[in-house]
Amino acid sequence: MSDEILIIDKDVSHAKALCIYLERKRMESHTASTSEEALLLFDNMGAQVILADPGLPGMGMISFLKRIKSTHSQVQIVVMATPDQFDLTMAELKYTAVHYLLKPVKSTALDMALYQVRSWISLNKRLEVTEKKLKKLRSTQSLYQQLFDEVPCYISVQDSDFRLTATNKLFKRDFGDEIGSHCYTVYKHRGTPCQACPVADTFADGQSYTTEEVVTSKSGKQYNVLTWTAPIRNGDGEITQVMEMSTNITEIRQLQDHLTSLGLMIGSMSHGVKGMLTALDGGIYQLETGLAKNDMERTHKAFEQVKQMTGRIRKMVLEILYYAKSRELRYESINSVEMADKVVSDAEAIATKNGVRLEANISPTLGIIDVDPTWMQSALVNFVENAIDACTYDRSKKDHTVTFDAFELAPDRICFIITDNGMGMDQETKEKMFTLFFTSKGSQGTGLGLFIANRVIRQHGGTISVESELKQGSKFHICLPRSKPAQSGMVHIHGDSRLLTKNETNDKK
Repeated sequence: MSDEILIIDKDVSHAKALCIYLERKRMESHTASTSEEALLLFDNMGAQVILADPGLPGMGMISFLKRIKSTHSQVQIVVMATPDQFDLTMAELKYTAVHYLLKPVKSTALDMALYQVRSWISLNKRLEVTEKKLKKLRSTQSLYQQLFDEVPCYISVQDSDFRLTATNKLFKRDFGDEIGSHCYTVYKHRGTPCQACPVADTFADGQSYTTEEVVTSKSGKQYNVLTWTAPIRNGDGEITQVMEMSTNITEIRQLQDHLTSLGLMIGSMSHGVKGMLTALDGGIYQLETGLAKNDMERTHKAFEQVKQMTGRIRKMVLEILYYAKSRELRYESINSVEMADKVVSDAEAIATKNGVRLEANISPTLGIIDVDPTWMQSALVNFVENAIDACTYDRSKKDHTVTFDAFELAPDRICFIITDNGMGMDQETKEKMFTLFFTSKGSQGTGLGLFIANRVIRQHGGTISVESELKQGSKFHICLPRSKPAQSGMVHIHGDSRLLTKNETNDKK
């Protein structure tokens, strides 16, 4: 409390007596007998305590005290009033004053009032300090919230039940603002926690973990994300929540996948190229000896061998270039029934080998369709063989059947439905099945087949939808426009039709 007290009292002798009393209490005081004098002293002193009698002549003392309190809220006012003015003064000033004393003032009452004033002033100072700290804390919190929201990666905070308790702006944009939802539901549309969960590992030992995942946004888009976890501890050091930060690396993975798949294809072709070059060398040698001996039969035979090997090498080189660089679809108008029959014929042998019954229902009036026949036939074969695989790997049933239906949905649209009663798929597998290199077959699958087949259908302007449940089988709906789309675009699948055949790659599910 300030050591200076302003005493305002029209009774000068009473005011002096109060000054002497306060001096004994080691408090400095000043007196004023009029409102004007009080205002001048107050402006010069800056006192925090006013001991006032509101019954002064001149300017209304009650209005003066109210004005002081409104402009200097930290000032504490103690009112002295005679018994006949006491109730009226309290009614007028109310909470403007912190204490009311009967005049003449008793020392005990004055001591108690000043003690209360001292307490209020001390409390106000602490409140001011706390308010400054809170203001700084709010500013810091606002800064951290801004950083949290603006970080260009997905950030979520999860409790021990894997429920979201906080998410940043980018996460909300792509995955929704569903506080309290399970992470595995929002990210992967699962009904149960992931088997290998970095958040669970961090809760277990407090360490940070890094994983790479494929997640699905609320719009259905899939992203490759690199994820880090970090523990959040309370004051006792206990882990109460875990922060998960995920960076979208989809474009990087797409480039890596393209380069990797290009390397896989080149590696698989290297032995074939070596054999063809050996055969080409042999043909050139036979051609040279035939010409030297004027042996036309030998020369002609050698020339055909060189021509054949040159054509095969040229085709393989072009296929590699097609894989590394987009190429235009080579549309032809073909008979839809003949194409559908060829698809069934190509898949018949593998179905028989694996004990799967292959049934075909092909409408004889399908008519003509504009497609790239090599790519389209190979894509459809992939879907059929994928269905046969689903039956082959299913041990829960004795009899398995794959049905291939081809029919006209509308005058401008032809559809194919491939149905199996095999192992089926969960939601996560359905969402990832057309992703490059995703396979549920372990080392037996490369994850190329359905990726390329899906791209072929899409590039033809077609659509694919999938219905599937675990242990209940799957149904693929493939619909194609009968005529070449106005903008057919490029084939962005980078590969040759041999990548689509069962003999060279196992499909993914």
